[in-house]
Amino acid sequence: MIIKANGEAKFIPLYEALASEVRWKIMSLIADSEMNVKDIANHLELSPSIVTMHIRKLEQAGLIGSRRVRLGGGTHKMCFLKQKAVEIELPFASQTAKVREQSISVGHYTAFEVHPTCGLGTLEKEIGVWDDPRYFLDPERVHAAILWFGWGYVEYKMPNYLLANQTAEAIEISMEIASEAPGLRDYWPSDIEYTFNGISLGTWTSPADFGRAARGRLTPEWWHRNVNQYGLLKTIRIDRAGTFMDEERMSDVTLADIKLQEPFWTLRFAVDEHAVNAGGLTLYGSGFGNHDQDIVIRVHLNEEY
Repeated sequence: MIIKANGEAKFIPLYEALASEVRWKIMSLIADSEMNVKDIANHLELSPSIVTMHIRKLEQAGLIGSRRVRLGGGTHKMCFLKQKAVEIELPFASQTAKVREQSISVGHYTAFEVHPTCGLGTLEKEIGVWDDPRYFLDPERVHAAILWFGWGYVEYKMPNYLLANQTAEAIEISMEIASEAPGLRDYWPSDIEYTFNGISLGTWTSPADFGRAARGRLTPEWWHRNVNQYGLLKTIRIDRAGTFMDEERMSDVTLADIKLQEPFWTLRFAVDEHAVNAGGLTLYGSGFGNHDQDIVIRVHLNEEY
């Protein structure tokens, strides 16, 4: 089969899946015959958890398929190539980009102040020692796919890519997030404040530190069963009418208030030690939790010529 793609948002997972040398190698390995995850990992000299993450992206893009078979007394996920080619229709002169999107991994924060309980983990291992804030400056923290803290903040800085002929119609920020309890708690409210360029967008109360009933759908197998498993996917939208969390008004802050002229934009997630519900926070990135994404910033554009 041949995938015919264009600039529609539904094809973004396809373009992201193709933008990886490892995923191209996986497709090459299974082009002639199906293989299981363990054999692919051995060929590429990577861990099965890393390969599983890449395979998930290829499946979501519709490039590969899989089936489960019984072999040697066990169940194996066999992967095979579904597509023959991809045709991409590039934008033409009368088209204009409507949305600019960038992703920030949870470990790429540029400032922080965290207090226990706290810690970080990659897709393969813990980073340092839990409840020791010093490890939030460990060089490996850029690979973190999960982080958590009892109170404090993490801050992310991103470039402002708006051109002279562009104005923002809306900004959307989406992330998988939850509270942070010692262990897991079905009821553990936490007042999480969001700020953009130093302007408070409002506070959302996370209801729980999720995971007692089930593991995170994407959470790696090696991860501890009695701690953070998954969060909720939340989307904040800032436009000319105000700020909204999942379409419910969060505050009266508008685009005019958040200093979009700055060359760099700063996003902060914080829990105040003295909040009514100081229940910490957990941020989940790609490969952890229930939603396979990092922190995503979408800028809806209006272009003038």
